[in-house]
Amino acid sequence: MRNKFTLVYLTTLILVFSCGSQEKIEARNPLQIVLASQNPSIKRVIDSVHKHAVQIRFTQIEREDDQISFQDYDFQVYANRYFYPASTVKFPIALLALSKLNDNEHLNRNTRFYVEGDTIESTFAREIEKIFAVSDNQSYNRLFEFLGQDYINRELNTIGIGPVRISHRLSTPNSEEITTKPLIVYQNDSTTAIIANTINTSAQPLEMSDTQKGLGYIVEDSLMDGAFDFRLKNYYPIATQHRFLKTVMFPEKYQLNERLNLTKDQLGFVHKAMSTLPKNTGYDAQTYYDGYCKFFMFGDTKENIPDHIKIYNKVGDAYGTLTDCAYIQDTKNNVEFLLTATILINKNGIFNDNTYEYDEIGFPFLAALGRELYEYELNQKK
Repeated sequence: MRNKFTLVYLTTLILVFSCGSQEKIEARNPLQIVLASQNPSIKRVIDSVHKHAVQIRFTQIEREDDQISFQDYDFQVYANRYFYPASTVKFPIALLALSKLNDNEHLNRNTRFYVEGDTIESTFAREIEKIFAVSDNQSYNRLFEFLGQDYINRELNTIGIGPVRISHRLSTPNSEEITTKPLIVYQNDSTTAIIANTINTSAQPLEMSDTQKGLGYIVEDSLMDGAFDFRLKNYYPIATQHRFLKTVMFPEKYQLNERLNLTKDQLGFVHKAMSTLPKNTGYDAQTYYDGYCKFFMFGDTKENIPDHIKIYNKVGDAYGTLTDCAYIQDTKNNVEFLLTATILINKNGIFNDNTYEYDEIGFPFLAALGRELYEYELNQKK
């Protein structure tokens, strides 16, 4: 039996083919057309969409002479309906690290450093490359220590990309600790300096819907009854992610106070890092296949991505939630668009048990969504 949403949705789509002026309006909405697809990977999600907390923003890109324009289309995009952003928060943190480096004439992205107490010595550039290539959690955490919560949130709020709150590290004990660790940076081969730690503001509980989810959750191998509480977690909604991506891929469309302080060289480095596949940065291609961090179009396959398809993106994957925020470009066929989407897959309603239907439902949905929108845009070019 179809749910109420599906019936209303199908009724809306019928209007596409039965009403004069309505036909012209609805028929131009590619997102609505694609979500009405009979593709099983899309249909099974839309037929039970209330279970999956799906949110999507799709942007068509038009170029005429030297001008670029955007047309946005939304499906269930609500800033006040919480989803866990997982590793998508690594995107702004990576770029904020580059921006902060510009404030110190003695530092650049190739400066060697390590976090006090850490055994890994690296460079800012390498940590950023790892964030995009394989979504490395510890790379994010090292840059988090460099920035601190207060700096992160102040800078993101200053450029006005939308509601956002970054409050914690990822996959590490004491992730919400408000005091950062000092960084030791190399000024040359033998001389080091210390970047002092900072004491930051404690996060306040988020006040919005869906911040408490599910029927239970796992703590140290024990099942706890009741909803899992996300109120102190990171918050990075679809519209904010999408806007931030636009400022990075199309900085010329925004004023200086609407984007981060990055040089042309830094942006070039970021674009390369965002699109480079793991095998091209030293990772094993069998373990880290092309679609490992490219959920749209290729998240359900281990086949190689064609050279003419470039995907500049950042994914997130945790607590049953999959999210991707991407600029997709086909250089051979002159196709380009932006797409941000999230889906929750947690059939048993238990969080932190690592039992989520990613392979059965989540990855196929995001991959099919990306492919069908790509095919739609490709057909418009013919």
